[in-house]
Amino acid sequence: MGDRFEGKVALITGAGSGIGRAVTLRLLDEGASVLAVDVDAAGLEDTAGFGALAHGDGELATAIADLSDPDACVTAVHTAVGRFGRLDVLGNVAGILVAAHATDVTREQYRKLMAINLDAPFFLSQAAIPHLLQSEGNIVNIASNAGLQGVPYVVAYCMSKGGVVQLTRALATEYLKTPLRVNAIAPAGTRTNIAATAAFPADLDAELAGRMVGHRGMTEPEEVAALFAYLASDEARSVTGAIYTIDNGLTAS
Repeated sequence: MGDRFEGKVALITGAGSGIGRAVTLRLLDEGASVLAVDVDAAGLEDTAGFGALAHGDGELATAIADLSDPDACVTAVHTAVGRFGRLDVLGNVAGILVAAHATDVTREQYRKLMAINLDAPFFLSQAAIPHLLQSEGNIVNIASNAGLQGVPYVVAYCMSKGGVVQLTRALATEYLKTPLRVNAIAPAGTRTNIAATAAFPADLDAELAGRMVGHRGMTEPEEVAALFAYLASDEARSVTGAIYTIDNGLTAS
């Protein structure tokens, strides 16, 4: 599949399943060494099993972490640098979804979602940036179509992903005069554990709910991983502050 990431190191969150796993395996195949981070130990074990089949020369390490804790975010970055000696790519992929009527979202659900979806990318980026400046590396955030347009029954998720979009733009602007690049991918409905296990209200309006999925159906995690690999590679050296939709035309239409 190529060696665009030979000798490079990536830290990927949410690596125990879905997009995070797909990104981890794609970068391994292209030669990267990867620290795969997730709160799900069993999921990380499965990712490591798939990673053993990768064709690249890089190494896969795993770390169990609850990224709703800012200290865990800092530790994850230190672990990656301590293990591999450098950091070239930070992939903020981990995320959770709360599906409910806006009036039914509890304070605990709201705080947990914001901590993982928005706070963690900030604290991970904050800890990673000094290392990424040294390596002339980059950050790729996984935002969402829900961060670009209104989507029903996931108001807190929309808020968090809108924050990820602005985090991406703000960091890219702040570091325009350095080699550091910051970009984001905004998928719509993707075939992940989040999509499979989301419990939407029984009385949802099906017409409104249709705004969650692209007109051509679900996206596969591997499609997102392919775009991630491009953005994280030197081929995208002129790309920063960009929000790439991968949503089967949903945002455009």
